[in-house]
Amino acid sequence: MDQSNQTSPDIFFLIKLTNIPNLQPICFFIFLIMYIITLSGNILLLAVVRVNTQLQTPMYFFLCNLSFIDICFSSSIVPKILVNTLSVDTSISLLGCAFQMYISLVLGTTECLILSVMAYDRYVAICSPLHYNTIMNKKRCIYLAAGSWIVCLINPIIHVFFIFQLPYCKSHHLNHFFCEVPAFFPISCKDTWLNKLLMYISTGIVAMCPFIVIIVSYVYIISTILKIKSSKSRHKTFSTCASHLIVVSLYYSTIMIMYMRPHSSYSPETDNVLSVLYTTATPMMNPIIYSIRNKEVKNTIKKKLSK
Repeated sequence: MDQSNQTSPDIFFLIKLTNIPNLQPICFFIFLIMYIITLSGNILLLAVVRVNTQLQTPMYFFLCNLSFIDICFSSSIVPKILVNTLSVDTSISLLGCAFQMYISLVLGTTECLILSVMAYDRYVAICSPLHYNTIMNKKRCIYLAAGSWIVCLINPIIHVFFIFQLPYCKSHHLNHFFCEVPAFFPISCKDTWLNKLLMYISTGIVAMCPFIVIIVSYVYIISTILKIKSSKSRHKTFSTCASHLIVVSLYYSTIMIMYMRPHSSYSPETDNVLSVLYTTATPMMNPIIYSIRNKEVKNTIKKKLSK
């Protein structure tokens, strides 16, 4: 049945990676490889931390949380994109769409908080090294991680509820690869100012506040590093933060453009590219960035491979 003729209020339609038939298998293969790398890299990082007791520190505890988020984030979106790319039917049920939106919001916002907690961990390690074990004890690390997850499990419920209270009489065709909040605004026949306001407020609290924590932490970190007299020690200290800075830059640059820019500058093409970056490319790059710059991780992998 032609998708355009289906008007069920309980069904939405997503777009393919490309509508050019000859390019669809190529796009499918590229995204499949990226997804496999994402799963393999993050699972490998979790396994390395598990087997190497020297890596069972607060920094790697939070890094494991980040890897788990990346696995789930990518898995909640990419398989559906892959299926849609080769399938004639690109429909998704209202319940499936709501669930996908909720999961992606939970994981996306939790990543923001975990990245800020990791910045705080680096701040304590570099600026207060003598008190590090006392401040970042096991109980506090668990509280910080658990708090991040609990806050982000509750916050998205509001957005999902209000988005699916809107009437969609214009169309049920989303100009997007998956069910994401901004993609619903153009197809609603009702004024969405309240939804947009909630989105800006939520992003300001859940994304910008952690970002400010990251910025402040690194102001203190960099000022402390600059006071170190030995250039070798300065380089070694800064290298422990470089991986985190790269990940933060990749993730926040896309999130801010996606959710914080004025709606008047909304562009489906731009949003589609950005969504690919932070749902597919960033989860794939994170374990690579942390592994390449970390000798302990590389040495553990080499030892296990040699056996």
